[in-house]
Amino acid sequence: MESSSSLSMALPSLKPYNLKNPTTTLIQSWPSSPKPNSLTLVSSKPPLTTKFQSFLLRCSTKPDTNTNSDTHSKQNNEPPNSLSKDSQPQEKNEPFSSSSPSSESSCSTTSLFSRGLVFDLGFSNSWDSEDIGSPVVKRFLSDEEERWYMWYHGRPKGKPSSDLIGLAISSNGVHWERGGGPARSSSDVGFVMNCGKDWWGFDTRGIRPSELLVMSSYRVKGSNAVYWLYYTGYGSEAVEFCDQSLDFSFDSPIGLNGENFGKGKILKSLPGLAISQDGRHWARIEGEHHSGALMDVGKDQDWDSLFISSPQVVYHGNGDIRMYYHSFDKGKGEFCIGMARSRDGIRWLKLGKIMGGGKVGCFDELGVMNACVTRNKSGGNYVMVYEGLGGDGRKCIGVAISPDGLMEWVRLQDEAILMPSDEGCWDDKDVGSPCFVYMDNEENEWRLYYRGVGNGARVGIGMAVSDGKDIRSFTKWTGFHV
Repeated sequence: MESSSSLSMALPSLKPYNLKNPTTTLIQSWPSSPKPNSLTLVSSKPPLTTKFQSFLLRCSTKPDTNTNSDTHSKQNNEPPNSLSKDSQPQEKNEPFSSSSPSSESSCSTTSLFSRGLVFDLGFSNSWDSEDIGSPVVKRFLSDEEERWYMWYHGRPKGKPSSDLIGLAISSNGVHWERGGGPARSSSDVGFVMNCGKDWWGFDTRGIRPSELLVMSSYRVKGSNAVYWLYYTGYGSEAVEFCDQSLDFSFDSPIGLNGENFGKGKILKSLPGLAISQDGRHWARIEGEHHSGALMDVGKDQDWDSLFISSPQVVYHGNGDIRMYYHSFDKGKGEFCIGMARSRDGIRWLKLGKIMGGGKVGCFDELGVMNACVTRNKSGGNYVMVYEGLGGDGRKCIGVAISPDGLMEWVRLQDEAILMPSDEGCWDDKDVGSPCFVYMDNEENEWRLYYRGVGNGARVGIGMAVSDGKDIRSFTKWTGFHV
């Protein structure tokens, strides 16, 4: 069965599902088991080097989240502390369109500056006015319409503030409808998730979306075709690098006192899971780790001993769910991507590292991160787009393939498939956090959504399009692909 990120899935209802009398199953239910706690699955280093120095991650926040729920129960509709009901950024959360370059002005100076940009920062008083990123884009189809959903992280202006997770919708994946405040109903757009409130939790300082699946599980009572959101959660513990020789820093959540750690430090992160009936009101599923996370970091000598980030999950088939995540290998001084497998999507078994940094001088010399894996519908193999870090501190996007999506990954080429734009454009510094969407049209083209960063701290979410089924290079959207 194909991964949900490569499928054109049935359009989910804008209203909560009736779990007692389900009418639609989008993905086959998990096999029942008399022992939910039994798991049979495939089995799964030293001092800091001076090759590298800091690292990245994304987080967000949760309104309408029950942190103590293992099943759907009464939702907590209280927005985050920084954006409470009594201090909304907007009095009414009326949806509005996200600004993006128009096709009529594609030859103008403004268009050249904005090439690729499809989702800008929110208005000055909105929840996503300071920062946005981590796009998780899904395309849903029905006989009557096409609808796109994008979960992403955002942060409001002012300190201290935490990243939030929000939802925007679109009819074509280019022009987006967003909200400036919390999404209160099952048809609203706006921010939809807050940080955890329990002091012992792994996600009290921030959360950022990593992957969304539509599926069922015998582990969740009354569950049928609900949203499963895998996310990165940040706690209050900071992870430190000793070497700060390179002149760059990574995007990270804001610290406890409003500081952005930048070089040398970042908040420790672990993977989490939440479920929802409508994509807007979420209940956390507590993992086996004491903090509620799905898994812990490795031991001191393991490659993933510092943090676990960007848990991107692929449904391969019944009893075979795969997670791709990244960490920083302090023994080799580079970011690496690893893998874990699960039978139920909740309890995970690590398989180890599957990809490290590229050749000397390549765009990913210092490591790889933020993987997005999907099954190639035409070729049958697996495709991974990922963020690569070069020796100059610049981030680009690369691609690798695997026959089975497991341990054998091969880069398609030494060059990046997407690079920052020329100086003066909105994304002239970094491109990363890729999200791959197969269009399943006559051209068999792919869309690549990404977070772009420009000099002067300009940020936004962009889109690039492949030349048919060729995934070795992408062209940033100019208004001709809708």
